[in-house]
Amino acid sequence: MLRKLSLLAIFTVFLFASCEDKETSREKSKTHSPEQLKKKRMEDSIQRARDSIFELRKRELAKQDIETKIEKNPMFPISQEELIPTLKEYGNNNPENSVRIKTKFGNIEVELYRDTFLHRANFIMLVKNDYFNDTFFHRVAPGFVIQGGNADNQITASNRGDVGNYLIPSEFEAGHKHHYGAFSAAKYAEQNVSKASSPFEFFIVMDKEGTPHLDNDHTVFGRVISGMDVAEKIAKVKTGNSEWPIDNVEMDIEIID
Repeated sequence: MLRKLSLLAIFTVFLFASCEDKETSREKSKTHSPEQLKKKRMEDSIQRARDSIFELRKRELAKQDIETKIEKNPMFPISQEELIPTLKEYGNNNPENSVRIKTKFGNIEVELYRDTFLHRANFIMLVKNDYFNDTFFHRVAPGFVIQGGNADNQITASNRGDVGNYLIPSEFEAGHKHHYGAFSAAKYAEQNVSKASSPFEFFIVMDKEGTPHLDNDHTVFGRVISGMDVAEKIAKVKTGNSEWPIDNVEMDIEIID
């Protein structure tokens, strides 16, 4: 009798387990049917296609925007041979020397020195042509500098190519030093014995004691007149191994006067 009851209990448990497995199987089949998987794959494919079209359209619009800028500025591209007369003429016609750098942390206002004529004219020219509005503060070295004017996007690379492949002669004779808040030009280290400046990148000195070892190595062509508290916030962002911020610090730069 006990044996019969045991067999009956085992059979009942097996029956319920079997029913549960079949129900689960049916539920899984219902959730992941071939038709639904096929439909999902199709929807994913359509979404990828839409994303690709959107990205292509974005690039096309960016390209058109760049081409429009070039049409408005027949001086581009500028060659090294034409650089000094071009910047002298541009500087005489565009005497502004104050700019505002707008970031998500706030604004930084900078006075550009008139006695670093070529650097000021070049910077005003780039600001007026919206070059910096596609760039970031791409290097953050706490207690040393924050550097801007570069980006990891195609627009910036295209803009640089369109403006020209040139270097700005150093203007050390003006005598400006790398004090806290100094606004200075970055330069390319390789094959640059004249210490000429990059036309596109700048840095702000964050060392409160200054960085005198950079004097006569980089051209200081301005100073921060407002917003060093904003610069200090940028100097605290998290960076990767290359000192590039993990979250991009985007900027817009506009002329004040």
